Amino acid sequence: MTKYTFTMLAAMVLFSSCGSSKKESDAALNDKRATLEKLKADKKSIDGKITSLEKEINKLDTSAANMPKAKLVAIQTLATTEFTHYIELQGRVDAENVSYITPRGGPGQIKAIYIQQGALVKKGQLLLKLDDVIQQQNLVASRQGLESIKTQLSYAKNIYQRQKNLWDQNIGTEVQLITAKNNVATLENQLLTSQENIKVVQEQVKTASVYSDVNGVADMVTVKQGEIFGSPGSGVIKIVNNSLLKVVSNIPENYLGTVGKGSAVIVVLPDVNKSINTTLSFVGASIDIINRGFVVEAKLPADPALKPNQIAMMKIRDYAAANVMVIPLNTLQNDEKGKFVMIASTENGKLIARKRPVNIGSLNGNLLEIKTGLKAGDALITEGFGSLYEGQLLTTQ
Repeated sequence: MTKYTFTMLAAMVLFSSCGSSKKESDAALNDKRATLEKLKADKKSIDGKITSLEKEINKLDTSAANMPKAKLVAIQTLATTEFTHYIELQGRVDAENVSYITPRGGPGQIKAIYIQQGALVKKGQLLLKLDDVIQQQNLVASRQGLESIKTQLSYAKNIYQRQKNLWDQNIGTEVQLITAKNNVATLENQLLTSQENIKVVQEQVKTASVYSDVNGVADMVTVKQGEIFGSPGSGVIKIVNNSLLKVVSNIPENYLGTVGKGSAVIVVLPDVNKSINTTLSFVGASIDIINRGFVVEAKLPADPALKPNQIAMMKIRDYAAANVMVIPLNTLQNDEKGKFVMIASTENGKLIARKRPVNIGSLNGNLLEIKTGLKAGDALITEGFGSLYEGQLLTTQ
């Protein structure tokens, strides 16, 4: 009994000791939680104060350490220069002297051909021989008639002389003398007429021979022996003089007041990789009613590489100005207020981006004329200008 009582007392003491320990542990945990919450609240308050102070310091501190990072750009110092504008048109090379050979006496049958395509031809060279049988017969008949008239005239003159001798001897009548004299005059007139007719027939015989009227190259020879030459649809002989070439194009009528005879022209021949400087030698005086343009021509120097109908690009200068500002086209920007460019301005030892409104002029390729807004010495930003804003710090290194 005594042992049982002692055991119960020991258990009660142990239970009481364990309960007291648990209470103490819970109290310590709660204290730590309360301390953590207090520290968190204090940190939030401190962070807010730090942020507020940083903002105030950034507003008040203008030192380089607190300035935004400089934007890297490329700049070009502007200077006045000469500006020219060109109208670019497609044209073609043409020959000053192009001759399509035709028979002077009308169509005729080809009896002989003395020219080949591609051959060099001189002015006055025989190219074709046409059938001239009828003309030759007419010439023979005319000459025979002339000889007959000459014989008659000789006989009439003899009769007249005899009649005159008799009249001088008071023999015969005056009517006989006058008649003999008139016969001579009539035959003399017939002789003159016959001589002129022979000249005409001789010219007709010459028309059977077809000659070149220019120096050049036989660019086209499509005739054949035995066919009729000179009739519609018949063969063609084309002689081209390549020593006198020109480039021809058509300009829209709105350029009529800016282009004239003597305007500078750059002719570009892409097929032969050549560029020729020349001037307009002809400007059309009328506007084509269909394409609303006018013809212009510029003479070209003799060159074996140039051929008629060859494609050519004509760059005709229609505007020129000296001492103007010129910028690359891609540097021009637009906003709701208009056109502007970005320039780099040196202020207080720093390079600052500034927006500069401009008025533009003509465009030539990638170069743009600036009428107002820029001056010599301005530092135009040519690279890195796309995302710049007014007042941004810049660097070129």
